[in-house]
Amino acid sequence: MPIISVRIPQLGEGLHEALLVDFLKQPGDSVKRDEPIYVMETDKATTDVESPYEGTLIEWTVETGSVLEIGTEIAKMEVAEGVEEMPAGHGPADSAPATTSAVVTDSTPVARKKSKIQIPPKTRKLLKEHGLLDLADEIPTAGSKLMPADVEAYLAAGGQGGQSSDDYAAELLPQSQVTLNFRLKRGTQDCIPVTVMNEVDWTALQSARAEVKPSGGPTGFTMALWCVVQALKEHDAFRSSLSSDGRTRHVYHRVNLGIAVALPGDQMVTAVVRGADEMDRETFFAAVAQQIEQARDGQDQADGSTTLTVSNIGKAGMRIGIPAIVAPAMATLAIGQTYPLPVPEGDSFRFQVSCTMTLSFDHRLANGVGAANFMNRIKEEIESFQVE
Repeated sequence: MPIISVRIPQLGEGLHEALLVDFLKQPGDSVKRDEPIYVMETDKATTDVESPYEGTLIEWTVETGSVLEIGTEIAKMEVAEGVEEMPAGHGPADSAPATTSAVVTDSTPVARKKSKIQIPPKTRKLLKEHGLLDLADEIPTAGSKLMPADVEAYLAAGGQGGQSSDDYAAELLPQSQVTLNFRLKRGTQDCIPVTVMNEVDWTALQSARAEVKPSGGPTGFTMALWCVVQALKEHDAFRSSLSSDGRTRHVYHRVNLGIAVALPGDQMVTAVVRGADEMDRETFFAAVAQQIEQARDGQDQADGSTTLTVSNIGKAGMRIGIPAIVAPAMATLAIGQTYPLPVPEGDSFRFQVSCTMTLSFDHRLANGVGAANFMNRIKEEIESFQVE
């Protein structure tokens, strides 16, 4: 039975690339025509993409977290005799109208060069590691397939990916940074960013932290996250996303709180506590620790329902920072380092432990007064926090 390529279809008018989020099928699985098999994120939405063929999935030829051009080969499938491969940037397998899973247009696709030789999975992985996938056809082979030994010989002879020179070295970005860059680009293209700041008295959280620290209780930042969740319950604009046509606001019933997590090598991923509004304190504190631990293993957990992400820039020694909005979130809240703020008291003054909170948000979903009310609600929760 023939083995043919599965390629990314055109997902929307004018779209040239998309982020591969997840696989819905595994190699060896039987696949029906029009059955969803993987998930792509575009600058408009996250969609399940359907198979244009019926057959058996042989292998995925790319990795999740990759930003891929329309038309790129994403998998290989074994199909029945007589089935022909659809062209790069194809539409659905039939002529039915497009659904929310894959919006089809007549836009000209941008396809990645198709290799003329066979590339086994191990070789493909090695090519990706060295940034040589698009140069595969230029690497000499000892047989009909490109083997790891061929790639290693090419590298030993001075072949390389990228454009290194005497002036600089070309380094492949970590996959997490590629994903982040895609979402940052979405954030700049899709939203109207506005930023507000607020000074918060941290005394209550400092006292609470001192009380629970001996028993290994939550940090002040984790307590602050709890306060953010309480405010999100009351401010649905910050639990919202905008439809692709800009006419409808989708308000999520649950609070799926994003938490920015720094990784070694100046990388960043997002941990998500799902259904945080339904948790009691202890459950929430445990969930925060668990999700952050998973994120430290490189697992980015954000999706379209993660409408707000909180960043602990104070941990890096920063008092104030203007956070970027990382799509699909509509807002990012940066919590700065605590510091002694002089507060007038009669003819003198006293020092109050304070921090600056900075919120960047999409003006299309929230206005200035709404953002101010949201920030003030967080401030009230933090300043009145008590250990239960």
